[in-house]
Amino acid sequence: MKNSQYLYISALTVLALAGCEKKTENKEADAPQQFAMSETMYKESTYATATTEFAQNEIRLFGKVAADNNNLAQVFPAVGGNVISIKAELGDYVQQGQLLASIRSSEVAGFQSQTSDADANLSIAERNLQSVQDMYEGKLASEKELVMAQKELEKAKAEKSRMGEVNNIYRLKSGSVYNMYAPISGYVVAKDISPNELLSTNREEGVFSIAKLDDVWILANVNESDLNKVKQGQEVSIQTIAYPDKKIAGKIDRIFNVIDPNTRAAKAVIKVHNKDVALKPEMNATVTVLYADTDKYVAVPSEAVVFDKNKNFVMVFKDKNNIETREVTVYRALDKTTYLSAGLKEGEKIIVKNNLLIYDAIND
Repeated sequence: MKNSQYLYISALTVLALAGCEKKTENKEADAPQQFAMSETMYKESTYATATTEFAQNEIRLFGKVAADNNNLAQVFPAVGGNVISIKAELGDYVQQGQLLASIRSSEVAGFQSQTSDADANLSIAERNLQSVQDMYEGKLASEKELVMAQKELEKAKAEKSRMGEVNNIYRLKSGSVYNMYAPISGYVVAKDISPNELLSTNREEGVFSIAKLDDVWILANVNESDLNKVKQGQEVSIQTIAYPDKKIAGKIDRIFNVIDPNTRAAKAVIKVHNKDVALKPEMNATVTVLYADTDKYVAVPSEAVVFDKNKNFVMVFKDKNNIETREVTVYRALDKTTYLSAGLKEGEKIIVKNNLLIYDAIND
């Protein structure tokens, strides 16, 4: 009897111990495993330390690429006439002194006639002076006649010189053709001339505009409401439709103190070095102007912020086994920097690269 009771009690003890072990195993299975960053992920990830700084704000201005006025030359017809040939087209690169177009002009024919008359008058004046000198030496002419002959020769020389200057300025040759040449080396950025067109000399715009495009202007419109925020010397970032992934850095060179009556905006000028002539006149450009607020906020790289479930988070890194998902309040988010008003302190270290993978691993 006693042996039976002893066996019964032993069986109950074994069952109780087995049950306790099973409960312990279930609890261990149900407990969440703590995330630990692997050595490979630790090396591949990047980190940033939160700093406190004045928040940057931005204004976007819209404008166009234009040739630098200091490197722009317009070509006007010095005489009127019919266009007989055009040697340069819009967009062509021309060298200084290169022929652009030729005009047949009655004015040029008139200049040629005046040049011939000047040559003839000079020859006559020289022969006349020689004759008067001979007569004066033979007492057949007075000193007054000699002086008058000398004056006539000086006058003829002056007219000959004047016509020589006219021919040099206009680069006139024999005949009635007037040629227009490029005053500088550069690209033809404007052209307003056609074959057989009758040109006049009272034009307001040149027939050719030639510009050096090594450096260009970005002319951006500044609305009246933004004039107090946009200042000379401010750093800007420029983007174009042609190169959407390329950001060009620059500074505001000056702001024109005139409001355009049509756009109700002033013009801001940004000088940009135009490597490989990628920027072309009349291209549309978006100019982002940065300016500082009067208050300081915690600043972190924008790519370090994770947006999920209508909230913003950062991954606070303490060590490979201690990474915290921290909710933060965003004050302002820019392309590269995000400013936080709550949730993170200066000096705390956060994960930048691989932050989304780690966030998913911890919070899923």
